[in-house]
This record gives sequence, structure tokens and C-alpha cells, in this order.
Amino acid sequence: MPRFLTLIRIDERELTPATPFPADFEERMGALMEEITKAGVMLDTAGLLPTSEGTRVSWSGGRTTFTDGPFTETKEVVGGYAFLQCKDKAEALEWTKRFLETHPAEWTVGAEVREVQEM
Repeated sequence: MPRFLTLIRIDERELTPATPFPADFEERMGALMEEITKAGVMLDTAGLLPTSEGTRVSWSGGRTTFTDGPFTETKEVVGGYAFLQCKDKAEALEWTKRFLETHPAEWTVGAEVREVQEM
């Protein structure tokens, strides 16, 4: 079965670690995580620390450079990920849609779903 990496995209300026979560958010997210795990789809998932805790590593012109965060020039960053094993891309997109819909309507949260190239 194909595997998919879902990159959850957020705007750190709008959604910070201090952003309050609605009272029922944990319950809704927990129910979805239980369902997706029981379905055998979820392989791994996690949120990521803010970019202020990260470092970008680049290779260019035969040199490696390191840039510590925060990355203020970047509006949208990867805030988390999910690693899914689904029968096809349509199923991966449906699970991702359901995940995004657990978030409050006033938030802007996106996702990029990409199939893993098997070697």
C-alpha cells in the first residue's frame, strides 16, 4: 500500500504556541486520532517546535551554511506532519481533510499531501 507524507502548514504569526485551543478541540482531535489509528492508516504524527528553535542547513557553491531560526521572511511554515499508509491518494486526502476540519473555523491551516516514492 502506498505511503503519504502530509505536511501541516501554519502561519506562525497567527498560530503561536500561546494560541488558545477551543474546549472541545482535544476531544475532537483525540477521536479522529483513535479512528485513524484503528483503521491502520496512521504510521506516525507529531507537531513541530516553532522555527525559532530550528536551523536551516543549505548546500550551495560547494559550501554548507547554517541559519538559526526564527525565519521571519517565511510566512507559512511546516507546523507538523502525519505519515499515512492508505490504499490511494484519495483516501489520504480524505483523512487530511478530516484532520484540518477538526481545527476552529477561524484558523488558517493547510496541508501538502505527497506520496512517498518507494525505491
